[in-house]
Amino acid sequence: MAERLRAGGPAGELAAEFAGTLILILFGAGVVAQVVAGGIGDHDSIAWAWGLAVVMGVYTASRISGAHLNPAVTVALAVFKGFSWRKVLPYALAQTVGAFVAALIVRWNYGEVLAKVDPGLTIKTQGVFSTLPGNGALPVGEWGAFRDQVIGTAILLFLILAVTDLRNSAPLANLAPFIVGLIVVAIGMAWGTDAGYAINPARDFGPRLASFLTGYETAWKDQYGNLYFWVPIVAPVVGAVVGAGLYQALIGHFLPREEAPEPGRSAPPATFETATGKAG
Repeated sequence: MAERLRAGGPAGELAAEFAGTLILILFGAGVVAQVVAGGIGDHDSIAWAWGLAVVMGVYTASRISGAHLNPAVTVALAVFKGFSWRKVLPYALAQTVGAFVAALIVRWNYGEVLAKVDPGLTIKTQGVFSTLPGNGALPVGEWGAFRDQVIGTAILLFLILAVTDLRNSAPLANLAPFIVGLIVVAIGMAWGTDAGYAINPARDFGPRLASFLTGYETAWKDQYGNLYFWVPIVAPVVGAVVGAGLYQALIGHFLPREEAPEPGRSAPPATFETATGKAG
């Protein structure tokens, strides 16, 4: 009880997930707006800024909530790491609302530039807020994008568990958030073509909703006119479960059995234990 009171309890966990995801999208959507609408930067700056956004978001929330910042991560931890199922929906809602609010801020701040570059608020700049198959330009369909998101999120969860499992060679001195950020940079550089590497339902749906409410009438569809918004929601959840399951089967199963901490909170400053443990 003392630990729960000190860490903020359920309200504190949701506030931390909201704040961490807010930080994530402020930098993530912000850099895409700068590149797409402002013409400053390129794909590499997008990949690096998204990775750094993850680092900052995780450092913001990890001590209180475990810094999932992603409903797919939350579901995978519930399936394989004993995270409480009763917290899954509240965490996902807090993450989505954080992403939504951050996207509204980016939309407001870059409003003049977006209007200049794309007066009709079309798919040309929709990618600032949400993803599209083939980034809206390349010949990739919705099922190709679905496949891509399953693979990309499976890689993400496999590696998150690998670097945060204290039974494995976990980074010390609270460096795990930085390593997780580098994982996202690598995914962006290697797996960003087919679907824009959403790998996070909240990261895509929250900003997509914000863009729709602020003038992007085609926000729910792809460049072919197909209803697309469901792909970056469903595919990352599937991929997260696949990736976490593969980690458990190929690595976790063979590591020494040790008592691990609750996955809803990080460890003291010397370590980072977001992705291992039992339900609280």
